This record gives sequence, structure tokens and C-alpha cells, in this order.
Amino acid sequence: MLQLTWLDEQNLEFPPAALALDEPPGLLAVGGDLSPARLIKAYRCGIFPWYQDGQPLLWWCPHPRTVLLPRQLHVSRSLRKQLKHNPFRLSMDSAFAEVLRGCAEPRDYTDATWITEEMQQAYRKLHQLGIAHSVEVWEQEQLVGGLYGLALGKVFFGESMFSRRTNASKIAFVHLVTQLEAWGFELIDCQMPTDHLFSLGAHSVSREDFLAQLNTLCPEGPVSSAWGASTSKELLL
Repeated sequence: MLQLTWLDEQNLEFPPAALALDEPPGLLAVGGDLSPARLIKAYRCGIFPWYQDGQPLLWWCPHPRTVLLPRQLHVSRSLRKQLKHNPFRLSMDSAFAEVLRGCAEPRDYTDATWITEEMQQAYRKLHQLGIAHSVEVWEQEQLVGGLYGLALGKVFFGESMFSRRTNASKIAFVHLVTQLEAWGFELIDCQMPTDHLFSLGAHSVSREDFLAQLNTLCPEGPVSSAWGASTSKELLL
């Protein structure tokens, strides 16, 4: 019988991803903390936290993994038409905390959220360090959609997105992918499979293939400086 590894707050090391459970799929470890150092270590190892209030801190590395190559972005005819006549204004890193709160809002299918207040505090710290980033979609001065994630090396690790208007999150995603490709990013981690992501060009790869790509694209050392080099936070498609 397989047993989960319990992490302590002093040791940042994670167990090998091959030890992740088949049921629930990808569950690897329990415990630890959400310090910036641990989170950066986790993402570089293909691991991410995902839990709800009342649960212990859970760490996952699922198989297969959903990813998107920026050059393989698929924009449907209807979405392309909406982009051409886009009524929204887009920005990056202008309202990170607001995007977090938007992603934490209840969905049609559940009132539960894994983006707990503890998680929000942790990712706000990563944002202050220039590692976590957001894309915002505005209708006049109202935030109507967006997404956030982490940029490490040439990899963007997508975390969550939300929409308050039709296709607002898709527009944010298309803008993000277009910008990432221009900056030389080579991989977007979408974590879990959804029809929404597959419609935009995402596909599944094995855990082994995903981790091998991280070893090349997400090495130890300084994180990508592309975001800080952006000349404008206000961008139009």
C-alpha cells in the first residue's frame, strides 16, 4: 500500500513524482507550507498545491499533464471575429489581487474554491517577487475577466481564469499566449484537462515528458525578466 509523504516546514525537498498516487490521480505529498521558496521549488519540479479550506495542504503532479505550446494556439473563427471587434481593454499585472479574487469566486457548478485566503496571500507574495503575473480584461473601468500564473524560465504555469462576460477569459488567454510567444516562452502548463483549454490548442503529455521539458526550460537560477521588460501594462489586441 502506497503512503503519502508528509512534508515539514524546514525541508523543501519533494518526493519523486513517480510516487504520485493513481487515485486520487496525481496526489504526491501532504503538509509543508506555501512559502515562496517552496512554491518555486514545487513548480520547477512539476508540482503544484491544490486543496480546500478544512483540508491539509495537498501537493499534486498529475499524469497525463495538459500543456500548450504557444505556437500551437488555436483561435476559432468566432473568437477571432470577436477579437477583431474586441470591446475590451487588456492589461498585465495591473490588478493582480483583484484577479485572484475573481478566480476564487463561486462557479456555476460549485460554491467551493481551492483559492483560499491562504493561497491568495502566498501568490501575492510571488507577485511582489516578480514571479506570479496576471492578465486583466476590462469593460470600461470594470474587471470582467482575467487569469494568473507563474513565469519561471521559459515556462508559464497557468493557475486559474475567470469570466464575467462571454469569452473574457479566452481573450485574456489568447493575449497571454501571443505575448509569451513574442518573449520566447516555449511551454504553458495548463495542469488539468478541460474542453475549454483543448479548444484553444492544449493537449496532453505524459508526466515523464512534461518533467523532461521542465529540466530544459525551467532551470535553477534567475527567473524570466520578460515581464519586467514589458514597456506597457495597458495592451490592446
